[in-house]
Amino acid sequence: MARNRMLQFVDVARATPPKRAVDERREDFGEIYREFAAEKAAEQSARCSQCGVPYCQTHCPLHNNIPDWLRLTAEGRLQEAYEVSQLTNTFPEICGRICPQDRLCEGNCVIEQSGHGTVTIGAVEKYITDTAWEEGWVKPISPHEERTESIGIIGSGPGGLAAADVLRRQGFQVTIYDRYDRAGGLMMYGIPGFKLEKDIVARRNDQLAEGGVTFRLNCNIGEDISFADIRAVHDAVVIATGVYKSRELGGPGAGLDGIVRAIDFLTASNRKSFGDAVPEFDSGELNAEGKRVVVIGGGDTAMDCVRTSVRQGAKSVKCLYRRDRANMPGSQREVENAEEEGVEFVWLSAPKGFVGDLATTKTPPEQAGHVSGVRVAKMRLGPPDATGRQSPEEIEGADYTEEADLVIKALGFEPEPLPKLWGEPELEVTRWGTIKADFTTKETALPGVYAVGDIVRGASLVVWAIRDGREAADSIIADLNAKAAARVAAE
Repeated sequence: MARNRMLQFVDVARATPPKRAVDERREDFGEIYREFAAEKAAEQSARCSQCGVPYCQTHCPLHNNIPDWLRLTAEGRLQEAYEVSQLTNTFPEICGRICPQDRLCEGNCVIEQSGHGTVTIGAVEKYITDTAWEEGWVKPISPHEERTESIGIIGSGPGGLAAADVLRRQGFQVTIYDRYDRAGGLMMYGIPGFKLEKDIVARRNDQLAEGGVTFRLNCNIGEDISFADIRAVHDAVVIATGVYKSRELGGPGAGLDGIVRAIDFLTASNRKSFGDAVPEFDSGELNAEGKRVVVIGGGDTAMDCVRTSVRQGAKSVKCLYRRDRANMPGSQREVENAEEEGVEFVWLSAPKGFVGDLATTKTPPEQAGHVSGVRVAKMRLGPPDATGRQSPEEIEGADYTEEADLVIKALGFEPEPLPKLWGEPELEVTRWGTIKADFTTKETALPGVYAVGDIVRGASLVVWAIRDGREAADSIIADLNAKAAARVAAE
């Protein structure tokens, strides 16, 4: 009988949770998607074909048991659905909100390939986990026994938090060190509230703290405590710092006032939402209100910047990207949301330089004053490069100036030089500056030191950081268990 509740994709059309009205959502930083009702979540889950080889699961970095919890949701067994989703994903309610499902699970749904429209996997994942919190099914961590071994985790982003969760559940003593005053990394300060409201992250932090994880915030490694000291007091260390160094943009006028980094702009906006004192926002330096805003870049960070600018009351918002819509790296869903909210995308456009009002006495003269425009080169797509993507080529003589009062550089992030900053020359890095770590175990060149997430992969997705954190925790558990067994055998 339960089987009859599935395979409804022929008779039931794909549906997503309704969005809030554009005029309403432009005015605040609340999430734009409303919740599924129980009946609608069950209906959409019943569209799953329960295929023998679930490509949705294969293409999920965490290999979530998606068909299983879809079926349980269709049958109204929501607590079981939550428990199944939690087995493989530390933060399903976060992934349900910010994962690019169109490129991962939903983009590889079998019924999508057959023309019936994908199952709305992300919305159902969000629904069952939000329901679990509301119903009290999410419990504080309570290990069966306490272990004496301790693990230090540097960085409280998704990779570090995921590792902490797995390790603490096994009874290990876990301390998280983070340079910021709130845990969560880019989930807290980089991603705007309209995609991920901050109480969603905070309650996971609270769950970890209630379960015995120690947070040392406002703690800068290399200044407040050395990396060597952290290694000395812990049996294992996980580096999960993420990448925060913004890629820079040169050219004439690159030093003009009003040209800012995406991470600074987004952090200021999020801090303001917390009620923090943010002088750079109040002064207008990192505030888009009343300004002609130009965002440079085509990834998800650029989408966050343009949509944040709209909510801050920008006069106009344009996004320059050197390739076309089909070849942009950001989520198509986010592009659609941005366009609905009034953002204009200027495809096949790249900055060549900046012009200013020359209002100050800075030298050289081309760096003086405040930005008033972006000198734009029109592009066309040429032959594919080494990655297989068509390379953008400049169209000679097609330059023009795009007026701007605020230019936001959203060109991606690079790793900080951790071996130099931490005085650890033996911590090996790649030619890109990311930390070298074993693909399977996540262990670095330093014994007992592991690395996960963007500091290994480069700027990537939250879901990949969660996977790395969980895998590093499994490696640490296996290593410490083996050492404990060896000690017992030697006694």
